[in-house]
Amino acid sequence: MNRIFRNHTAFLLFVIPPLVLYAAFYILPLFRSLQYSMTSWNGINEPVFNGWDNFSKALSDEQFWIALKNNVYFVLFSVFIQVPVIIWISILVSGVRRWLEFYKITVYLPSILSTASVAVIWQFVYQPEAGLVNQLLKGLGLESWVRLWLGDPDTSMLAILVTNGWQWTGFYIVLVLAAIFAIPREILEAGTMDGATGWRKAWFLTVPLIRPVVIVVLLLSITGAMKALDIVLIMTNGGPFGSSEVMATYMYKQAYSYSDFGYANAISIIICLFTAIISLIFHLLTRVRRGADEL
Repeated sequence: MNRIFRNHTAFLLFVIPPLVLYAAFYILPLFRSLQYSMTSWNGINEPVFNGWDNFSKALSDEQFWIALKNNVYFVLFSVFIQVPVIIWISILVSGVRRWLEFYKITVYLPSILSTASVAVIWQFVYQPEAGLVNQLLKGLGLESWVRLWLGDPDTSMLAILVTNGWQWTGFYIVLVLAAIFAIPREILEAGTMDGATGWRKAWFLTVPLIRPVVIVVLLLSITGAMKALDIVLIMTNGGPFGSSEVMATYMYKQAYSYSDFGYANAISIIICLFTAIISLIFHLLTRVRRGADEL
């Protein structure tokens, strides 16, 4: 390998093809999107340059702010509910001595289903009359809680968040489990000898040791939350009354329902900027925390 690095020709042969592909399929489309975001374009006629009008339109567009707020809900749900549940289940499963593979496959199973399949399955779960959720509530004597989960503006977003969490939690659990099983047994045994057992051992020993993987899971959850699209389109199409709209579905509708490709490209650039800003803030916070731990 060192001989390849010293040979400039061989080094360039390895580096240039992926750089060309990266530029062709990522950088160039991004700049084209930025270019179209400053135009008035219906996707057919020649684009007309309009400067920052599309971005100004987004700032004064009430439905866009609702969509942005729902993306924030996605992020908060991922960080404060989904990730703690992932860690909790991972620690529980890591302590299982029998049928471990069965539990790992069971929790991972939803992740291999397509989003369309998951959305259709959960539409049946939320079905008003025969759906599992309402049937359970009736069985528990909680008839007052029965409602149109996907048809009620107050619950449609929560129903989607739970569905999205159900689909991807298993994937992240497998990552966290791999990190837990990679912890040297001697360290865990030493912790047990020092009196750390149960959840005290998990909180003060296991979780700090798997922190790098937890950070990766958090980052993947945040970026996934910012680009949520298909599950919302299939389950509610952003309804009712736009209550479950997210930025990606709003962008999709502007492009393919209203043929306003200029505005849709502006929204896509805003999504990219928000994702980059949140990722940067998260990166800075983790660096500050890592620096504090090293002191």
